[in-house]
Amino acid sequence: MKRRHFLRTGTLAGITLPTLLLEACRRGVIKNDVIAPAPPDANDAFALDEVTLDVLQQKMQSGEYTSRAIVELYLKRIDAIDKNGPALNAIIEVNPDALALADALDTERKNGRVRGPLHGIPVVVKDNIDTGDKMMTTAGSIALEGNLAATDAFIIGRLRDAGAVILGKTNLSEWANFRSTRSSSGWSSRGGQTKNPYVLDRNPCGSSSGSGTAVAANLCAVAIGTETNGSIACPALLNGVVGIKPTVGLLSRAGIIPISHTQDTAGPMARTVKDAAMLLGALCGVDPHDPATSASEGKTHRDYTTFLDSNGLNGKRIGVEQTLLKEHEGVDALFREAIETMKAAGATIVEVDVRSKMNDLGGAGFDVLKYEFKHGLNLYLSGAHGKVKTLKELIAFNLAHEAQAMPFFKQEILELSEAKGDLESAEYKDALKKTLTLSRTAIDTALRDNKLDAICGPANGPSWCTDLVNGDAFNGYGAYSTAARAGYPHITVPMGLVAGLPVGLNFFSTAFAEPALIAIAYAFEQRSAKRSKPLFIPTFQPTRTTPVA
Repeated sequence: MKRRHFLRTGTLAGITLPTLLLEACRRGVIKNDVIAPAPPDANDAFALDEVTLDVLQQKMQSGEYTSRAIVELYLKRIDAIDKNGPALNAIIEVNPDALALADALDTERKNGRVRGPLHGIPVVVKDNIDTGDKMMTTAGSIALEGNLAATDAFIIGRLRDAGAVILGKTNLSEWANFRSTRSSSGWSSRGGQTKNPYVLDRNPCGSSSGSGTAVAANLCAVAIGTETNGSIACPALLNGVVGIKPTVGLLSRAGIIPISHTQDTAGPMARTVKDAAMLLGALCGVDPHDPATSASEGKTHRDYTTFLDSNGLNGKRIGVEQTLLKEHEGVDALFREAIETMKAAGATIVEVDVRSKMNDLGGAGFDVLKYEFKHGLNLYLSGAHGKVKTLKELIAFNLAHEAQAMPFFKQEILELSEAKGDLESAEYKDALKKTLTLSRTAIDTALRDNKLDAICGPANGPSWCTDLVNGDAFNGYGAYSTAARAGYPHITVPMGLVAGLPVGLNFFSTAFAEPALIAIAYAFEQRSAKRSKPLFIPTFQPTRTTPVA
């Protein structure tokens, strides 16, 4: 959750690094006019480097690999570069039963049973999603250390039914970035600071920081993140991967530590649109424990790969968010290149302005989250096995353990949420109506009036330097934010690099438009091919003649 979308109306200038630096950033660090290589452990050959789910299935089917062998390779990779080497800090906990789970699935395969495209595939899961196993669910907070869920979250049960191996839990921005106005994305009191694998002192964004970094750095095949407003999109783009934020209600939220029942959803993160689509289909399903999923009845698909179409842009009308130009010259260049790619693929481009329609929102969107966070978190904590049972107790715990829980920033958002009333409050009801009306009307009107299939814009600018003193330096993009507030779907796809740092293009549309968005995003991905592997560069050290803004 990108809290500053609710706390700021202005924008921050993106960091400008000249094109001269780009090739040097791809190769290593510039220091005293000499390029220093990235840490050798990170760039050593890895057998499963950039591997797709299809290839993993083919290797298991042929007998070249077993699920156990794949899990072992990823565990060694995690040990080599997540816990050691560049120490990415993406994985907060490894599943002690991962190899046993893989063995069981290998036995099933030998006996002729293959459950589907995820059979034997290692998946990492954000640490705000319950897994009914030996791993904790803490939202990154030391206040929830020891919280072993009695049962799986609904989507985890779906993953297990599909034959996936839950490899581990990923670090995140503590409480999904709903704790402080000055937090550093990817930092939690339990897990520490996650790094960006492209440039290690740059931020991975959040709150699904560990999931984005893990996928980018090939610590897993695919990952699960969660989003309230940008928590899948932003870490997907800053880590150069694909993220799908589904329509609210497509996936159950039961068993997920909440912020907002209006906006929260889990979603897949992967290196390709196809892999993300495979994962999405496995997670869907109506769940009586999450009433919002009743709206998805008859609108879900077990196999979203049927919508992959390399010609998926041909004949489509794509709205381009005109307010997202002239924010950063490097991003502008990539966005214009993306527009030309879409035109060449047969799309008609129409300029639209959706974001300005949200100017009247004021603080209503943030108010909705504060009310719903207090309500939802109290419900979750009442049944959890951590050290606190209410939001009020959490605030008191953090104060009592300030040196460990709040060494860099505090808990203003927790305190603001605790001060709110219940969901019968007139302020809450008015804020909710305003937020949903403005966001949904803005998108649906633009789609209808311009006969559009989707709207797009840069998801964010290039990453900023991680700063535990001052917090995040988000720049002025966030094409996905209106869709997030509306509960509508969006997909983020790599758009290219600015000075060696990934930038992503975000496509969004109306409720349950995942099939159309997948077709469009896949066609763009296939034509643009902008995914670039990270090189684990320690830091940018410009030459004496290279100015930095």
